[in-house]
Amino acid sequence: MADVVHNLDLPALGRWGTSRIPDALFLTVSGAHLYGFPSADSDIDLRGAFLAPLRRVVGLRRPVETVEPKGEFDGLETEAVAHEIGKYLRLLAKDNGYVLEQVFSPLVAHGADFLARLRPVAARCVTRGCHHHYRGFLQTQLRMLDKQNEVRAKTLLYAYRVVLTGIHLLETGEVQAHLPTLNERFGLDYIPELIRRKSAAEVGTLPGEDVTFHRAELARWEARLDAAHATGQLPDAAPADAVDEFLVNLRLGASQAEQT
Repeated sequence: MADVVHNLDLPALGRWGTSRIPDALFLTVSGAHLYGFPSADSDIDLRGAFLAPLRRVVGLRRPVETVEPKGEFDGLETEAVAHEIGKYLRLLAKDNGYVLEQVFSPLVAHGADFLARLRPVAARCVTRGCHHHYRGFLQTQLRMLDKQNEVRAKTLLYAYRVVLTGIHLLETGEVQAHLPTLNERFGLDYIPELIRRKSAAEVGTLPGEDVTFHRAELARWEARLDAAHATGQLPDAAPADAVDEFLVNLRLGASQAEQT
């Protein structure tokens, strides 16, 4: 299996993130760096969850549920998006492939110990319902592709990445967002060249690229995505009780720690 190659200083990136989100439980890298096709000027997408104090959760005023600090890390535009853990786990239990990819991202900037506890629960949230997430994301990319006068490598790569991730998840139960690794299984001979061309420019176009060919290819993979949903053996729904127990134990444990 291909390694997730990156040039990010993850410990330093974690310090950048926790300086802006002090209560962060974990922070992982998403976006092009996770997907395996960053350009030299690709933004850094940092994603994760934080824990609000128990007194803020049980009071009348709801705690802030999402924080989105932006800035620069190592010369690159960087955005962190973190949800309060209650909101985060609600999303996890609702067939949210994007959240699953964050939890299982191998690019861990902060919170490896916490993720070791969360991932067994998250693995049980890999369901047939994730099909809707990946099919919807693919449709968004296809609409973008149809609107572009000249196709961009980024648009094609995001489309192929999302449909292959969805197929792989539904057929195997594994969350794998890294396109070069996925392509070891699916063997699309044009993917390495698209990655090479995107690496040269984040928003560069592909003059002369055969859009008709790629539209047909993506339709073929979309059909396989639908077939994987129809015949898959994954659970129909996430174990809400187990996710709820994880959250309650986390909040009570944190509260007890504050009192000692």
